[in-house]
Amino acid sequence: MTEATMVLGSDDLSLTSGAQAKFAELMQQVEDNIAGVRVYAAPGGCSGMSFGMSFTDQINAEQDGVLDCEGFKVIVDQGTLQYLRGVEIDFVDRGDGNASFVFNNLPSFGGGGGCSSGGGCGGGGGCS
Repeated sequence: MTEATMVLGSDDLSLTSGAQAKFAELMQQVEDNIAGVRVYAAPGGCSGMSFGMSFTDQINAEQDGVLDCEGFKVIVDQGTLQYLRGVEIDFVDRGDGNASFVFNNLPSFGGGGGCSSGGGCGGGGGCS
């Protein structure tokens, strides 16, 4: 990561302790050359945008913000960050085989608003 990379804080994006633990667990299961978890936005979904996550081996110093967590990094490009500012990513395990990452506090962008997008990470206090 170069000096030009924007450092994200809990005001930008936060993860619950459950999400942090799950991400740390998942990062231990992947290849060593993974830089972190990229959170991205795509048009669609009930809030006008849908969100997802994937492992990435690249951080673009000019375009990406990075939230440093213990054992992993969350990477968000500037275009996606405008939709995620203030969002909390959580990991919810319902105990019936349905476990997922959810995005809490998503702002409404022209859609009907009340759903969470799976495949993300959770929020609550950033990563310190």
